[in-house]
Amino acid sequence: MSDRTHVVVIGGTSGIGRHFAQTCADRGSDVVVTGRDEDRTKAAAHEIGGRTRGLALDLADPEAAIAALAGVERVDHLVLTALDRDQNTVRDYRPDAATRLLTVKLTGYTAVLHALAPKMPGHGAAVLLGGLASHRPYPGSTTVTTANGGIAALVRTLAFELSPIRVNALHPSIVADTPFWSDKPAARAAAEEKALTKRPVTMRDCTHALTFLLENRAINGVNLNIDGGDVLI
Repeated sequence: MSDRTHVVVIGGTSGIGRHFAQTCADRGSDVVVTGRDEDRTKAAAHEIGGRTRGLALDLADPEAAIAALAGVERVDHLVLTALDRDQNTVRDYRPDAATRLLTVKLTGYTAVLHALAPKMPGHGAAVLLGGLASHRPYPGSTTVTTANGGIAALVRTLAFELSPIRVNALHPSIVADTPFWSDKPAARAAAEEKALTKRPVTMRDCTHALTFLLENRAINGVNLNIDGGDVLI
């Protein structure tokens, strides 16, 4: 078995997951990136380069996702960034959209840990991606707020049940240079103004935080906000 770090990034074809996967590949790690579409996932893995391969799976179907991960032999670091976006209010509720998002973020993330924990060494670590909507709701964030609050609770039981494997969560505010936010200047400017640092959160910031959570052996069961101090206001 190779001494290289083996990294799996669930939702690694774009955004924060893609940026983190690229950083790992550049460091010489063996990387598996997943996405819902097979062609797009394989293309992303090819573009990332190095020792990267793509694996198509959809966390909205947790049983199929478990089966798709059967061929992964070793995982030192696991990052779960897959998400579905849902603009859903209580007064105009769409249960199907809400159910898909909650399945991806809660059941799907847990199913991945179920599938991969047996392939992780005792010094292994996982990070789940949540978000600040858990305690800063906005119009239409009903499902997102619920999912991210669930992530904050989920890391506690995962850290307990999977010990000595460490499990943490990262909760970013608006990440200005992701594909979703890069063409929304008003939202980016508002987030930058609210941050005490007066600068936007970037994918590079998130990658640094993910690396810290994965590599610091004393960090476990932690929900880390990355927001420039926004939550203090």
